[in-house]
Amino acid sequence: MSESREYISHPDEMGNIHISEEVLAVIAAAAALEVEGVGSLAANLGSDLAELLGKKNIAKGVRVSMEEGAVVVDISLLVRYGSTVLEVAKQVQDAVANSVEATSGLDVKSVNVHVAGVTFEK
Repeated sequence: MSESREYISHPDEMGNIHISEEVLAVIAAAAALEVEGVGSLAANLGSDLAELLGKKNIAKGVRVSMEEGAVVVDISLLVRYGSTVLEVAKQVQDAVANSVEATSGLDVKSVNVHVAGVTFEK
């Protein structure tokens, strides 16, 4: 976790609600890992320093941002050998979008799945 955390703000009649992008990334990662055929998440370019420092994060392959008032999720993953890549990616898109929307109450604009490789582990 870095010192400069980013938050997604949602105005409410009683004030503002701020949700850390890291929280949304963890929600997205957990949803993706539940999909049959996902081997693991792949590390983002920016997570190398955190791993060198010994900080492991479930959301290592997830980047969350806001675009036009909705959440955009970029997720990098490894697909298990023998799984159909396009089917797994579509299921990940659906699972992540549903989970983030249900948990946060925010709209999800897109879920971009980046298949970084294939894993042979079960």
